[in-house]
Amino acid sequence: MPKFYSKLLIRALLVVVAPATSAITLAQSPQATTESGAISGIRASGLSIYKGVPFAAPPVAGLRWRPPVHVAPWKGTRKADAFAPACMQVGVSMPGETPPAVSEDCLYLNIWTPAKSAHQRLPVIVWIYGGGYISGSASMPLYWGDRLAQKGVIIVTIAYRVGPLGFLAHPELTRESPHHSSGNYGLMDQIAALEWVQKNIAAFGGDPKNVTIAGQSSGAISVSILMASPRAKGLFQRAIGESGGLFEPLQLAPKFLLANAERDGEKYAVSLGATSLQQLRLLPANLLVGDAGGICHPVIEPYVLPVSPYEALTSGQQNDVPLLIGSNAEEARAMIDVTHETAATFDIDMEHSVGQLPPPLLAAYPHATDEEAKQARLGLERDLRFGWDMWAWARLQATTGRSSVYYYSFRQQPPFPAGSVYEGWGASHFAELWYVFDHLDQEPWRWSKADRRVAEEMSSYWVNFAKSGNPNGPDLPQWPAFTNAESKVEYLGDPITVGGVASIKGLTVFDAVYTTVRGKPFAAR
Repeated sequence: MPKFYSKLLIRALLVVVAPATSAITLAQSPQATTESGAISGIRASGLSIYKGVPFAAPPVAGLRWRPPVHVAPWKGTRKADAFAPACMQVGVSMPGETPPAVSEDCLYLNIWTPAKSAHQRLPVIVWIYGGGYISGSASMPLYWGDRLAQKGVIIVTIAYRVGPLGFLAHPELTRESPHHSSGNYGLMDQIAALEWVQKNIAAFGGDPKNVTIAGQSSGAISVSILMASPRAKGLFQRAIGESGGLFEPLQLAPKFLLANAERDGEKYAVSLGATSLQQLRLLPANLLVGDAGGICHPVIEPYVLPVSPYEALTSGQQNDVPLLIGSNAEEARAMIDVTHETAATFDIDMEHSVGQLPPPLLAAYPHATDEEAKQARLGLERDLRFGWDMWAWARLQATTGRSSVYYYSFRQQPPFPAGSVYEGWGASHFAELWYVFDHLDQEPWRWSKADRRVAEEMSSYWVNFAKSGNPNGPDLPQWPAFTNAESKVEYLGDPITVGGVASIKGLTVFDAVYTTVRGKPFAAR
């Protein structure tokens, strides 16, 4: 065949074959370019999904107990088609969860994007997992962003160090720090992930100027901290907190103060037989998390969290953004078993659970009979751990912030099966997550039409809020903003209604006790 005709034939084949090949490649393996290099993901459910994307260098060896540092650049295209291991931990963050694979090399994030091009500038929700700062995983199926992303937002789930590897404060660490502080490495990871989002999310079709941080339980506590942290300023434009915040008086929780956290850190090191920071850094990671020794909480320190969230919001220093927060009607059912609770053992049971409480708090929850004691235990633990913090957070933002607050009480009871680990939980801690992520179909339970309606409504509220700072939208029950004058709360159940602050009688007693402890009135009054 003459060369001329041969070249024509080759060109013709390229014209026919090349577009088809490109389309297949795009469908099977979407690509994006980050500041460190190119990555390829997968296509599923009409989305581009990237798993195990590094946002910081592995915090191992000499980087253990140091602020996260940038990822080293790579050449070629890195595959981002499989979840990375979770950060070192023991156990699981939710009952019934499959334990994740773990590693000290764990600073990765995952992205679900519906964008068809990098020019779309879609809203972004960054999810911060809960787990009491001792466990949690960015790859847990319940947190997958497929359903929410199909409603027009990008979902990013981020990992952060937990337990002693994430929150150890120690005098030697404070001395080596240029900021004269230690602890909060897990919070620094969250901030590093948000910084990564600012620099890179546009390549995935996202808008770095429309980022919502969202979390549940300790993830929500993190949201309250990020609102208070000067290090997080400008990294997000909205905030969602589900069942968690850090607002109680530090007089009742002195462990959060740096000096006390350092002392606890020294005791922890001694318990491991380590007499120096150098020895601690040489210990195997699994030994460090085997017994956390209580080293699993944030610290008030000069760098990340110079003042508590309560102080930041009281003085108007917070990162002032629209806020959507709330808690669940039966939070404590997921956390305690009251089967054997009696009137005779109530006081001592509470002391064993949370420490000694002021008499007025115990008296606010009548427990003269065994049945009263069961309900009192559930109510007191609910309000102590979650209810008061969310009420305080809402009032503080409504007082000193210029941005709106939307406050909810989740009341829908999932059809938890008899004999399951969730039996009898009702609208407990964790229960809203299936509805928020619209993941009812992940469980073969007897979901009703009402459940599916609530999931559709709640997921739409969350997405609308991420888009505009207002959860309201067409075909949704109206959700009024919370103000200190009216205190309107959206009751999320079937049907959705509007009411006052739930359990207000007990919360008011908490408020009075905390005011006495602080020695000054609550800021919102």
